[in-house]
Amino acid sequence: MSEQEPIRACEARNYEVTREDLPLSCPMPSMRVWDAHPKVFLPIEKTGRAVCPYCGAQYTLKD
Repeated sequence: MSEQEPIRACEARNYEVTREDLPLSCPMPSMRVWDAHPKVFLPIEKTGRAVCPYCGAQYTLKD
């Protein structure tokens, strides 16, 4: 994720993340969370993909 204006949590359906974003949580720390679901940590290290059980956002680990 970039250092731009924070995006609204759960706004996109697909996110690319890097190892710098680990441990991965949804919503991510860079997201505005006023309208988001509870924070959940997502295991992405082994498969390179994770889906949030709350909002269905799909995360892909970019190396």
